[in-house]
Amino acid sequence: MEALIDIAKDLTASLAAEDRYARLLAAVTRLIPCDAACLLRLEDGYLVPLAGRGLVQEALVRRFSRREQPRLDVILNSPEPVLFPADSQLSDPFDGLLISDPGGSQKVHACLGCRLVQGERVVGALTADALAPHAFDALDMQVVAALGALAGAAIHTTLLIEALERTAERRGQVARELVRNASGAERGLIIGNSSSIRRLMEEIQVVARSDLPVLITGETGSGKELIARHIHSSSARNQEALIQVNCAALPESIAESELFGHVAGAFTGAMRDRAGKFEIAHGGTLFLDEIGELPMTIQPKLLRVLQYGEIQRVGSDRSIRVDVRLIAATNRDLKAEIEAGRFRVDLYHRLAVYPIHAPALRERREDIPLIAAHILESWRQRLGLGPLRLSDDARERLVATEWPGNVRELENVISRGVLRASQRAGERGVGVLVEVRDLDLPQVITVEQAGMAETEPAEAPRQTLADSVMAFQRRRISDAVARNHGNWAAAARELGLHRSNLHHLATRLGLRPASRKALRHR
Repeated sequence: MEALIDIAKDLTASLAAEDRYARLLAAVTRLIPCDAACLLRLEDGYLVPLAGRGLVQEALVRRFSRREQPRLDVILNSPEPVLFPADSQLSDPFDGLLISDPGGSQKVHACLGCRLVQGERVVGALTADALAPHAFDALDMQVVAALGALAGAAIHTTLLIEALERTAERRGQVARELVRNASGAERGLIIGNSSSIRRLMEEIQVVARSDLPVLITGETGSGKELIARHIHSSSARNQEALIQVNCAALPESIAESELFGHVAGAFTGAMRDRAGKFEIAHGGTLFLDEIGELPMTIQPKLLRVLQYGEIQRVGSDRSIRVDVRLIAATNRDLKAEIEAGRFRVDLYHRLAVYPIHAPALRERREDIPLIAAHILESWRQRLGLGPLRLSDDARERLVATEWPGNVRELENVISRGVLRASQRAGERGVGVLVEVRDLDLPQVITVEQAGMAETEPAEAPRQTLADSVMAFQRRRISDAVARNHGNWAAAARELGLHRSNLHHLATRLGLRPASRKALRHR
């Protein structure tokens, strides 16, 4: 009775899992005259030792399949404790694994066990073994049943505590990730009323309702992260976290651990178990930015997650189920990366279930005044200025600029211009006009353009700068396509543009090829 009472007291004590199990088995060996005892948890058809007494270390790191171990299967199927006959022909899983029989010369003769239940669910087993054939003949099976009930409660209590600890740890990790990402995260609205932005918003609303993987493509600074955040916020997962990983910033040596986690001792410096980004994002969304930079060695493991929804921590052979919606983004041409052998074609097709293109700023010039106004208002509030606006010339120059850095570059240029223009403001609250001289814009008209402009007839109608730039673009594209005998891919290479960007630009300028199919064939 004292041993049973001690076990019951331990159920409410603040103990680590290892201590709770060790004390339980100590009580078992006080009540049962055995050479070895083992507490096992049932996981996916395998019995995994949680603690053992009288067993060699090898026994405690094994996984016992109930299909391959008939005695364990009998125990798990029996509602009552099972005492096997000494002459049972069923193999014993602990033969040769007892400390008292180090050479394994003597077969285990006495064996008993009882299954452990949690409600109606079988969660494990408690076993006892003795070399003496009749060691358990005088044992009261009701005592064994009581031990089994207490052992099941101990496992249940420990699992609850571990689940609470994991939940608390994960919430802490999520909070740290959100704080880390908060400083550099793109926020706010997707601004614009152009046809390309309207199509983009429609695409976001369509794909957000599903859990399909999304691949966002587009140039640097075109707002891919902002698109990912809008997809997440419009999805059913918006109450969970969006965890972001910049694949370009992951050294190959730690990339696997960062994404999938590791167990203690997996490598030098792994002092404790650590969850990866997939586990932290469980229930929410994982955004893999710059996916084209992901090392080839990691790509098969990412493919496995997409196929089966399972990960394995570094150093572990145990699979962990994860429920994560994956969004990836890249400014690279992944099809070209595939041809160069730097990206897996099967991973590409898994990621690009629903591709979304972030249009370049020069493909939606009509949105530039709206974006500029938004940036000006943000700076007006930050600096406490009066009305803040662009001069007509400054606005026209912004619209005419090519913006290779897209919205991010536009924001930087306007921000510097606001700071310069604000120096001319007198007292606080006075309106500020941002002029062309405040904007360190790149040269819009090149020497070649200037030379072509000089050859234009004097009687040519007057055009705005933006119209002149568009006319020049039409001539350059038409000439490049003609020189390459209608091959748009070759023309794109000559012009230093990605083929899709040339296609979008040509469409906007009225030079779009006859069909998309024809463009793909070329």
